[in-house]
Amino acid sequence: MRDLPICVILDDYQNAALTVADWTPLDGKVQLVRYDRHLGNQAAVAQALADATIVVAMRERTPFPASLLAQLPKLRLLITTGARNRSIDLDAAQAQGITVCGTGSAGNPAAELAWAGLLAFLRNVPQEVANFREGGPWQTGLGRSVQGRRLGIVGLGKLGRQMARFGQAFGMEVCGWTRTDLATRASDIGIAPVTLPELFETSDVVTIQLALVEETRGLIAADLLARMRPDAVLLNTSRGPIVDEAALLDALEHKRIGGAVLDVFDQEPLPAGHPYRTLPNVLATPHIGYVTEENYRIYYRDAVDDILEWLNDTPVRVMT
Repeated sequence: MRDLPICVILDDYQNAALTVADWTPLDGKVQLVRYDRHLGNQAAVAQALADATIVVAMRERTPFPASLLAQLPKLRLLITTGARNRSIDLDAAQAQGITVCGTGSAGNPAAELAWAGLLAFLRNVPQEVANFREGGPWQTGLGRSVQGRRLGIVGLGKLGRQMARFGQAFGMEVCGWTRTDLATRASDIGIAPVTLPELFETSDVVTIQLALVEETRGLIAADLLARMRPDAVLLNTSRGPIVDEAALLDALEHKRIGGAVLDVFDQEPLPAGHPYRTLPNVLATPHIGYVTEENYRIYYRDAVDDILEWLNDTPVRVMT
């Protein structure tokens, strides 16, 4: 039997890749290898992928900078779940003759998680559940309602618009800021357009819904955090580096803001001893905004299609 090209599925933490999609169209065409854990540093990744012709990556869990791609001379097809992945050096991939393809996505899970996190934080759900299971006192604190409060949305793209609709449905006053065409975008969804400083000064909840590009890296810095109300909550389910981590930690540790709801971080997986894991005014989840059955079904269905089309010399969803 002829040697089949090796296709490596990375970072399948939930052991879901092979069950949520039909991979049988690839039988006899590729040899599948799957990892259900993060491989670690770049050297470990390079060693594990040394013989791979095809790699299916899950979002940004494993970055592919030029330095790693240079160590993978056999790699010819790199698939990322989702329509874009800024942790892949597309220029380096193109120069090395590697085709990079994306997939579709459900589009709504991240906003749903953001809203769930906000409600859980304001109503002290994690603490009450833990206390309940431990047999502690019946009720331990006062929650807060979102109705009548002001929601400030930083970024009015698809997810920002979803958050606006959630806020409006729950009776919140909603305002927003975005980098381009603010007045029109705000008008389209019926919210107040404001400057970024005003948004931070007047909002009870500030939610970050921006893509990570050079212009947004570190955008939410100490000066903006200092404008927040002492009981206001910062919600970030977009990308960690949009917020200056050191400045946010300082604000949280000194209780200058009410707290933070986080699903994204500068370094992922987050180190075991990181302060975000223990600060009482932080509700954090391990970047699960996109981790739903519905999303995974689309991701891996399209990944199989990407591989088949590439094998037929007709690649689809090619990223440039």
